[in-house]
Amino acid sequence: MASKSVERLLNVIMTIGSRRRIDRAKLFAVIPDYAEAVSAQAAERMFERDKASIIELGLPLVTERDVLDENTVHYRLDTARSGAVLDLTTEEYTVLLAASRAWDTAAAGGAARRVRAKLLSLGHDADPDLLRRTPRGAVESLPVLTPLLQAVVTGHAVRFSYRGAQGVPAERQVEPWVVGVHDGHWYVHGWDRDRSAPRVFRASRIESFPAEAGLAAEPRPEHMDLADVLDRMLDSDDRESAVLRAAPYKALSLRDRAGASMEAESLRLPVLPRPAARRLLLSDIRWVQLEEPASWREELAEVLTTIAEQHEGEADLEAPARATTRPAARIRVSPQSGDHLSRLISVASYVMSREEVQLAELADALGITEKQLVTDLQVLFVCGDMGAGWEDLIEAEWEHGTVRVRNAEPLRRALDLSAVEATALLAGLAALEPAAGQTAEVVESAREKLQAVVAGSAAQAATPVVPTRTEISEATTADEIAARTADRADQVLSAVHAALRADPEAEESHLTIRYSSADRPGTSVRRIRPLRIETVGARSYLLAHCDLAEGERRFRLDRIVELLPPGTSMSRPEPGVEPVLAGRVDGEVWLRLAPAGHWIAESFDAVELRDAAEDGDGAGATYARLEEPLLAPLVDAVLESAGAAEVLSPSELRDTIVTVARGGAVRHSQ
Repeated sequence: MASKSVERLLNVIMTIGSRRRIDRAKLFAVIPDYAEAVSAQAAERMFERDKASIIELGLPLVTERDVLDENTVHYRLDTARSGAVLDLTTEEYTVLLAASRAWDTAAAGGAARRVRAKLLSLGHDADPDLLRRTPRGAVESLPVLTPLLQAVVTGHAVRFSYRGAQGVPAERQVEPWVVGVHDGHWYVHGWDRDRSAPRVFRASRIESFPAEAGLAAEPRPEHMDLADVLDRMLDSDDRESAVLRAAPYKALSLRDRAGASMEAESLRLPVLPRPAARRLLLSDIRWVQLEEPASWREELAEVLTTIAEQHEGEADLEAPARATTRPAARIRVSPQSGDHLSRLISVASYVMSREEVQLAELADALGITEKQLVTDLQVLFVCGDMGAGWEDLIEAEWEHGTVRVRNAEPLRRALDLSAVEATALLAGLAALEPAAGQTAEVVESAREKLQAVVAGSAAQAATPVVPTRTEISEATTADEIAARTADRADQVLSAVHAALRADPEAEESHLTIRYSSADRPGTSVRRIRPLRIETVGARSYLLAHCDLAEGERRFRLDRIVELLPPGTSMSRPEPGVEPVLAGRVDGEVWLRLAPAGHWIAESFDAVELRDAAEDGDGAGATYARLEEPLLAPLVDAVLESAGAAEVLSPSELRDTIVTVARGGAVRHSQ
């Protein structure tokens, strides 16, 4: 059932929009909630809140004083305005609609939830073929993002409860400078009032809804890049260009940084600080052997030996039981009236622009269930122009699965995107961009039009706060390296997009690829038929039918290392000396995490967290329970943590960690 405020707002919009203008006294008399308010002051306060909501919604509400009697105030919706919030081509509209679907609207903030409805209010038709080929994105969806973005746009500070590296929540007051995405996760960079210094906060660790804390006072830097800020956190005076050996077709991220071919066994990385290089090498240690510098090599051997020793013998399986279960952060995620109202207006606008729409089609476009859609239509049915009698209510029908809406002309208009909503949509667009392929030009033109919306705010003039391509992928340090990496990615994407466009029965719909899996040595050759592209955080995946597996399989796009001629024989990887880490861990996994390893719990979506007592055994540790995580990524993450993570159970996984860590230590001790 819709809230009373949503019905009232819809009635106000219909009543004002159904006439050239209406004076304040008449409006207060015909809107039941104003007329029945306990006092004139209560009605005034209610109306002022409603006015703010209508303007925030994106409707052109105009307030005018009568030229003959300045005590009389009139209201109208500006019909002179074209109503074209964004002048989009069909292709641009299609990719923006796909970008709006990158959010989990059940968990996201209001700005992310509203953008799809507002796009539908534009009255455009999407290109169904392009929509099918456009990647399906997945942006980290957090309810805290809307107030954080709003604070950047308006130049305000916010306060919130934050659980930092030590695992203890604390109240923080921050003046946000930039809110963006890096490696698939949202971060806030700004001035920390409590520390009187710039700080970076991971948005997923914010445990309360950010509240406004006055105007920002600290000057915002003119130029900021979130990726640079995060990279500086791993900076060091000890900087070298590391030389390493790598198994062919493996250690792909290191190859990209080195600008090396897929087959090359000797790689030279660009100059990197020691902590950053160590983390990169440990995450791919199963496939590499560092040769120079010697001091870094010795350090790797020591770290790997420590990890192996940490996992030998019996784990303290009672430690998690002695720890205190951490309550889940409770941040409001329920839809607000503005979210619901924008959807109701979009339903009316969408249907009226097409005369009639199938119920299932409309529910899918909005991303809601058919039951929710019927509830929305029931709300429309009881609302209308309150100043003209009950005969001027909105007519809504949905019998036999066909939706029709009439007598709702004031709702047949495009809704403005606010700067915050445009920024949320830009984040969804950025999630699609790495796999955009041949639609990259369309994505870029749509981005420019969105950025023009954001730039319309005076607070945005100095500093871009939207996530850019460089904020969702690790920047390389030389143009030729970036070009070489991009060439391989573009070749794969172009071939995939061509296959997606082809008739499923045609030979052109199939590709033969060499695939380098993360869970075993060597590569496989597979004949596949691409079905769709999906993006999750900073990763892009291809869902395809695989002839070798005789079923649908998911391939990471950046692990398709070569396109092969049609007819190339299919093959599985040859057995190697490295252990095969295929599939998922059977059952649950318990981890003991030091502060530097807390990121593993977030990356693997831990289902339970427990904190050790500050004065007990394992003080400061966090225990995380994972449900059936992927084996290879988890082993790599434990090694990457450099001893900050210990697997407690199952014992078989501990043994695997010992085997891999000992093998790496031996290679670096010879």
